[in-house]
Amino acid sequence: MKVVIRVGGAVVASPPSPRLLSQYAKLLKDLKEQRHELVVVVGGGTAARSLIETAKQMGLGEPEQDAVAISVTRLFAQLLALKLDGYAARGIPTSVDEAADLLREGGIVVMGGVKPGMTTDAVAAMIADRIGAELLVKATDQDGVYTKDPRKHPEARKLDTLSFDELSRLLEEGKHKAGIHQVFDPEAVRILQKRRTKTVVVNGFEPNNVALAIRGVKVGTLIR
Repeated sequence: MKVVIRVGGAVVASPPSPRLLSQYAKLLKDLKEQRHELVVVVGGGTAARSLIETAKQMGLGEPEQDAVAISVTRLFAQLLALKLDGYAARGIPTSVDEAADLLREGGIVVMGGVKPGMTTDAVAAMIADRIGAELLVKATDQDGVYTKDPRKHPEARKLDTLSFDELSRLLEEGKHKAGIHQVFDPEAVRILQKRRTKTVVVNGFEPNNVALAIRGVKVGTLIR
């Protein structure tokens, strides 16, 4: 199966977690042994947002803020790829086309952001579309998708399933901005909705949830 895995920076980079990065590396090697074709997109979390704020206070514009955040995501991608030993593709791709080319060579592709104005959510959605992925799994800091942001609204309810149309209506932010942090970036939703890419949002603090989602076990929130 062709699978795109979006590992949230809120999970592995807020703060940096050697334990979780190592657990994800083991998970990815196991999935590769099961003959899955994998592209992994890693976020930058609070490390990226901290440097975005630094850039902002220096008077740098949003494209420059995004560029700094992209560098952070690529560093975390590099850490994960190095832990994969011989399973990883050669290098950290800097474009969707390069990622697709590397996947054809047979290794696990690990990447971060690619260009300003685009979150790692959008990158994951674009590469899923580019390679014809059968599934996108987003490992995040929540148990799935909620009716409202559960960090702000204690009454929020977790949803087991929903459509992309319903997800679009739940998003608080309707367009990209540097450091955006919600369950899904709106541009990513638009890309996934166009192709109806099956998507599962899971709690990424337990990496095995990703494996469960790939096996078709009911976990997190299914979006289709």
